[in-house]
Amino acid sequence: MAPSWLVGPTSRVVAVLRPDPTKKRFEIDICSNASAEAMRKVAASGTTGDAELVCPNCKERTKIKSIRGDGRGTFGESRSLLRGWENSDVVSRPKDIFRERLYCIRWVDTWTELDDEGNERVCSDRHYAAITAEDVKREKKVLDLLAERFDEWQKKGFIPNRRIEPGEKTDEPIRTRGWTHWQHLFTPRQLLIDGLFLEQADMVKAGMTAKAAALLGVGRCADWNSRLCRWGTGAARESIAQTFSNQALNTLVTYASKALSLLDGSWFPMSPIATVSGTSNVEVRDARAVVQTCDLWITDPPYADAVNYHELSEFFLAWYAGGIRKLFPNWTSDSRRALAVQGADDSFRDSMVAAYRQLASHMPDNGLQVVMFTHQNPAVWADLALILWGAGLRVTAAWCIQTEREATGTRDGNYVQGTVLLVLRKQQSEVTTFMDEVYQEVEAEVRHQLDTMRDLDDAKDPNFGDTDYQLAAYAAALRVLTAKKIEEIDIAYELTRVRTKGEKSPVEELIERAVKIACDHLVPKGIDTHLWKSLTPMERLYLKGLELESHGEHRTGVYQELARGFGVDEYKPLLASTKANETRLKTATEFGRKEMGDVGFGASLVRHALFATFKTAETESPRDGITWLTGEVKDYASSRQRVIEVLEFLAARRQNASLPHWHQDAEAAGLLAGALRNRQDNV
Repeated sequence: MAPSWLVGPTSRVVAVLRPDPTKKRFEIDICSNASAEAMRKVAASGTTGDAELVCPNCKERTKIKSIRGDGRGTFGESRSLLRGWENSDVVSRPKDIFRERLYCIRWVDTWTELDDEGNERVCSDRHYAAITAEDVKREKKVLDLLAERFDEWQKKGFIPNRRIEPGEKTDEPIRTRGWTHWQHLFTPRQLLIDGLFLEQADMVKAGMTAKAAALLGVGRCADWNSRLCRWGTGAARESIAQTFSNQALNTLVTYASKALSLLDGSWFPMSPIATVSGTSNVEVRDARAVVQTCDLWITDPPYADAVNYHELSEFFLAWYAGGIRKLFPNWTSDSRRALAVQGADDSFRDSMVAAYRQLASHMPDNGLQVVMFTHQNPAVWADLALILWGAGLRVTAAWCIQTEREATGTRDGNYVQGTVLLVLRKQQSEVTTFMDEVYQEVEAEVRHQLDTMRDLDDAKDPNFGDTDYQLAAYAAALRVLTAKKIEEIDIAYELTRVRTKGEKSPVEELIERAVKIACDHLVPKGIDTHLWKSLTPMERLYLKGLELESHGEHRTGVYQELARGFGVDEYKPLLASTKANETRLKTATEFGRKEMGDVGFGASLVRHALFATFKTAETESPRDGITWLTGEVKDYASSRQRVIEVLEFLAARRQNASLPHWHQDAEAAGLLAGALRNRQDNV
């Protein structure tokens, strides 16, 4: 089972299946110097995809859940045919449904040589090879060495011995592989290496700080060297991704394991050392039970689809348990799941209000709090507003800062690059206002927030995308909402009432309005404000999406967020591709005659401009395009200037390197715009 047989895209290495009819199996050969065509074929010839196994011989497809036997056995909640692994298992057994085989080894030769100027430089050369009998012997040796130490190491806490407790994220390795203990997420070689690290650290006569550092170092090694570490071949990568490349425990059909030398950066993290003067006190405490008074509280709260840290932390705690008992006898190595404030629970809002009310009561009147928040659902922001409001806090400032690199790989969804920092102070105003006044204040505040961000941003190397501006709109709305009491909103009631599916609170409606204000305010460059205001939501979505696309933005979630902001229910007919990180809009030619009858877009000014562009590109003459516009555009004489502006906006795409598929149509749009402008000048 493998999603791809492309091993090294830059090294031009592929794996080739060679049938062995006698043993009824495939041997796996590793071939170097593969041609571009061979690499393309093997990349698309994987044996797994869409949760199915694809037979490399007959191409028959079988659901993975059918192979597991979901519903036909006794294991786990899915009642599968899997065997639940026992504590002592470190490799699969011969009769297990899912087994493993090592099929490729990579090593790197490194040497130094002098360059033309006599300076030394480090050179390296990668090698890939199929498995030999000697490799099999070495793996057997590793297994034997681990077996000799296994029981003793578990007793001393050098390797994990804890069961995986069921949970939203921890169910995954149990359900898909039958792994029941944390050590099952590691190969014998990985367990042997990390166990030796902890054994040696325990033997060394060193202080508590050094031993704690060693414990954390093993945690880093475990993160970067487990059965959940993906071998990355996307975008010409030949590297190993860490276990928590996302916040889940994803079991893989193929994975990569590191040798000792590759763990250097994990065991010895290259972090800058800074000396901090003054006194400090570090405690682990429930926010609802703090007793210290502080001038400043900084929090990063859970919300809605919050990361399940209370479950995922157990991956590391399984390795830390033995060391914690020795180094910090008063600490607990339990994740304390029951104390976690979770965003999906009915008591979520109550717990959050209690936490922030406690923090507010333990800061002076001139103290402040900073809340770090990143989410794109108005309902979640509405909950946050009510929580802060209910805790007696008000938002006095909000800043959106760049905290994430641009999403790469094949991750789908709208991954914002910014986090909003909300500055909170105690609510001391007794002023009451009304919703109609709040609407006006929100609009002014949102526009001010966006203008401030754009003034600070670098036009040549922007830090913020449209999704970040929308986050700022949420924050601006909270600044107005929490400033004073609103006559029509009973905070206590809104916090406790049970909402029916699809029901929106007044706060959520107001925040959605803030997003629409942001979308209307962020006019694409090259579009006149008056023209922008006259367009339909679908037209705005198309033109704004095209601008984002010209900046290299191809994430599906961006269009989802734009659609939400513009109030568009169905936007997929506008898209030529919905593939993750390759999402883009249709060009004029790709639209052709399609969607011409659609009342939401087909009869619009932008759609007519696109069709006229298509006709111009088709005939390489603006004549048919002009004929279409003059005959089909309602009130053409008064709309001509607006049509020209749209065409010139489309024409500006012809020099854009991110839009090669637009160049021909953009040329046609420019030709048509020029012809229309000449006709106008000659009238």
